[in-house]
Amino acid sequence: MKLRISTLFFILFLIKLNGVAQNEVAPFYDAILQFKQIDKTNPPPKNAILFVGSSSFTMWHDIQDYFPNFVIINRGFGGSTLADQIRFVDDVVFPYAPKQIVIYCGENDFANSDTITSQMVIQRFSTLFNLIRTDLPEVTISYVSMKPSPSRWHLKDKFIEANQGIQRIVESNPNASYINIWDGMLGFDATPNKDLFLDDMLHMNAKGYALWQKAITPHLSK
Repeated sequence: MKLRISTLFFILFLIKLNGVAQNEVAPFYDAILQFKQIDKTNPPPKNAILFVGSSSFTMWHDIQDYFPNFVIINRGFGGSTLADQIRFVDDVVFPYAPKQIVIYCGENDFANSDTITSQMVIQRFSTLFNLIRTDLPEVTISYVSMKPSPSRWHLKDKFIEANQGIQRIVESNPNASYINIWDGMLGFDATPNKDLFLDDMLHMNAKGYALWQKAITPHLSK
């Protein structure tokens, strides 16, 4: 069954989410301005595959090289949460008129606050999903599961529960897919494979991105 969220819910949620004083600059505003400048100088193609999310996408600087048979636009901004993706959906999603949107986000929601529950993150994703569906009803939406970062292994239970909830949402909707990278990033002892990560044990190295390439490619729209 396709999820439906009332217009009133959207309005109330976004008002709360954007409760920033008028004299304050919203977090990540500089990153959004940089995207706009890039788009002005080098207008992006329409009908491309849009990657949005947090630093795991931001740091994938050579992402186009991993998917040579697809046209990729990367608009991940590091440190962002699902709440930030909702806040800037009009800036980082809708202007690109993509044929597919690949989302990686959610880790930072938990890492930024001990009070954030799995259900709250699932609801944030649901809100983002429905916002996109409302304006782009035919677009394919793919969600890359939260990864098992060694530095955030203490949050694994929340990550697993949120991944499962988001998977249920995605798989209950048409033109949507869930990309499980969690299992493939675990070692034989069922803990994170540290060989896939940089020294910070949070972000990935080339081995990690090669694993992601293999998991994501079958889900990309031709």
